[in-house]
Amino acid sequence: MSRGRSDGSQKKHLVASICVLAIFLGFLYVYGGSIFGSQSSGSSALEYGRSLKRLGSSYLGAEDDSDGKQDESSSSFRQGDGEDNIVPKSFPVCDDRHSELIPCLDRHLIYQMRMKLDLSVMEHYERHCPPAERRYNCLIPPPSGYKVPIKWPQSRDEVWKANIPHTHLAHEKSDQNWMIVKGEKIVFPGGGTHFHYGADKYIASIANMLNFSNNNLNNEGRLRTVLDVGCGVASFGAYLLSYDIIAMSLAPNDVHQNQIQFALERGIPAYLGVLGTKRLPYPSRSFELAHCSRCRIDWLQRDGILLLELDRLLRPGGYFAYSSPEAYAQDEEDLRIWKEMSDLVGRMCWKIAAKRNQTVVWQKPLTNDCYMEREPGTRPPLCQSDDDPDAVWGVNMEACITPYSDHDNRAKGSGLAPWPARLTSPPPRLADFGYSNDMFEKDTEQWQRRVDKYWDLLSPKITSNTLRNIMDMKANMGSFAAALKDKNVWVMNVVPKDGLNTLKLIYDRGLIGTTHDWCEAFSTYPRTYDLLHAWTVFSDIEEKGCSPEDLLIEMDRMLRPTGFVIIRDKQPVIDYIKKYISALHWEAVDSSSDSVQDDVEVVFIIQKKMWLTSESFRDTE
Repeated sequence: MSRGRSDGSQKKHLVASICVLAIFLGFLYVYGGSIFGSQSSGSSALEYGRSLKRLGSSYLGAEDDSDGKQDESSSSFRQGDGEDNIVPKSFPVCDDRHSELIPCLDRHLIYQMRMKLDLSVMEHYERHCPPAERRYNCLIPPPSGYKVPIKWPQSRDEVWKANIPHTHLAHEKSDQNWMIVKGEKIVFPGGGTHFHYGADKYIASIANMLNFSNNNLNNEGRLRTVLDVGCGVASFGAYLLSYDIIAMSLAPNDVHQNQIQFALERGIPAYLGVLGTKRLPYPSRSFELAHCSRCRIDWLQRDGILLLELDRLLRPGGYFAYSSPEAYAQDEEDLRIWKEMSDLVGRMCWKIAAKRNQTVVWQKPLTNDCYMEREPGTRPPLCQSDDDPDAVWGVNMEACITPYSDHDNRAKGSGLAPWPARLTSPPPRLADFGYSNDMFEKDTEQWQRRVDKYWDLLSPKITSNTLRNIMDMKANMGSFAAALKDKNVWVMNVVPKDGLNTLKLIYDRGLIGTTHDWCEAFSTYPRTYDLLHAWTVFSDIEEKGCSPEDLLIEMDRMLRPTGFVIIRDKQPVIDYIKKYISALHWEAVDSSSDSVQDDVEVVFIIQKKMWLTSESFRDTE
């Protein structure tokens, strides 16, 4: 500040300071009040970092307050009602353009942060979570005109256009019967790039190629779990369900607008992911069949590393069904690719199980015998003995073959019971955790009782088709999902990355799931699940130092309007969450307590309300 400044300059400086202060106070007034108080204004907010200290920590992880002290209200469940324990009356609403925000798969973030990613290996489609100062702290609004989703099984064939207002694929794939716009709906005839006349006929043809009885791909219950890479709108997975086969339909958040969002809106199991540089978040030997129908993946790149990732995921004797021009076309380029691909899979010890028309099906060996008989120095090599094939979260792929353990090699197969007996039969890999068959059976029985109780509490609010897409946020051995076997639902079983890696037990039961870190956003679109089940998840993240408030906001993002949350945790956790349900526009449905050995767990059931920003929702129920 210059001493020689004139009085006029000082007055100008004072006026400027007052203006800045007025703008700051105005900001606090706008964002500190109730966002939902006036529906007519249609106002919304997008906030970063520490801008909303008293409204909670920044989205999915907070920086400390400017004085270096964290807001105690969002860091511990064991707080009193002191002066610092302030709970917001409401959360701000993200701007409408963020109605489909996936925080860790946000291409705008990549551009803004100028991340140096290798596009040739799909790094830009992998997870890149925002740093603390760029994380969102707001509720994701639905698109204009959003309706309660159409119920299963009708939803397999049609969804509301307003819920996913993207028609690009209907025009681009009009000759392939992916999807068709009809008035207020988008319908799905069941076609695909290589099955224009319907996925059902295509599935039967693959079963026929493999000589499975009655052209049924489930092979009398022996083929249950499928990985469909580059799945489009997941019609292949949709039609597999009628054969008692469940597919993990996988595709990136790429130029094919919202394909996974369409899949989940239809009620089909699906996940946002890409074969890039990281292992897919599934354990080894999880799938009986991998499938690629014109998935546009370069399988020869980087010494076949992507095919080797499929090899890691396939069970002993598992199949890879590949429908692509390379399998049948006679032009020079396709013939070259076929020759090189045949050479690669031969060195991987895969054999052709069947080849017809546009499709080839390879089969993985049952034992290590072929690997041991290869010439020394043959590539790809076997993975190092200290490589853990089930370690997946943030782990780079390796261009190597995962051999079977001595036990699995002697077994000459997965040793799994056929479906549906597989669901309740103790999985062979229980021994990896020191679990006994008796422990497994008791866990299954316990969760059956708990789920029966949940449905008693939910019964005033639901009918037989209210719920379809369900997530178990801490699945352990998958017994929660197993208890739902008679319901017309599917469950995304999530195993937190820091606990026991029991996801392989879940796959061995004929269920599906993924690994995740609940201090980060999940890889799914907003409004994709009807029910979230959180068993001691909040207690776990507090031990890690993550914000439970941030997790509540993330759960709201994933949850459909009118969807439900079941929280099973300790009483202080439930008391903490109850303070936030009004701000989240949730409402309590019921609660009960349950003794667990020397502790008591409280069950708290919540329903998400239909709220709006500018236009009324139209409830079609």
